[in-house]
Formats: sequence, C-alpha cells, structure tokens
Amino acid sequence: QLVVSGGGLVQSGGSLRLSCEASGFSLEWYAVGWFRQAPGKEREGVSCISSSDGKTRYSAPVKGRFTISRDNQKNTAYLQMNSLKPEDTGVYSCAIVSGSCSIDNENIYAFWGQGTRVTVSS
Repeated sequence: QLVVSGGGLVQSGGSLRLSCEASGFSLEWYAVGWFRQAPGKEREGVSCISSSDGKTRYSAPVKGRFTISRDNQKNTAYLQMNSLKPEDTGVYSCAIVSGSCSIDNENIYAFWGQGTRVTVSS
C-alpha cells in the first residue's frame, strides 16, 4: 500500500512536506506522481519523478515552489511544498507507475495512495 501523510493547515507563504511511503513492495522500481484535487475541481497532476534516472516534472502552477524527491532506502517519496498559496488547497494523493511518469495522464498510474488534505489560509 501507499500511505500518504503530511497534510495540514498552513498560512499562505508557509511550507509543508508530504510523504508517500510504500509498504509491501519496493518503491524504487516505480515512478511516483503527485496529484491534487481542489474543491469543486478535477484532479490535476502536480509533479512526478521517474524511477530510473530521477527525472522530475512539475506543473506550471507549482514549478519553482514544489520539489519532488525520493528516498529508496526509506521506500518513500516526498513533495516539499514551499511558498504555499491559497490556490494550493486540496487533497493530495500519490500514485505509482512502471516506466515513465506523467503529470498529464493519470490513467497510466496503476496504484494510488489515499489523499491527505492541504489547506492554505490567506
């Protein structure tokens, strides 16, 4: 399973770090994607990191503020979120896929963790 943690309430400009911990399998063989769903909106891709070369991708709204990383020793992927804005509010989920990752096509992801809520107050 994938266990997502780290969400919470933070003021605008603050930071949070989300974790996506895998259990029962080795995360290092999978690309990891982070997605979010804001209230009343469709889910959108935020960032992803490949398994083979660690290549990362970010959506335009978060580029320069969010950083995705992975620690294969801890079997965990992270999403460091800095300079948070109220529009970053939503439920954040992680997912895994064999092969290349994508932030544009969530249908390639085979397995999803539960979401964690992030609320950014103005």
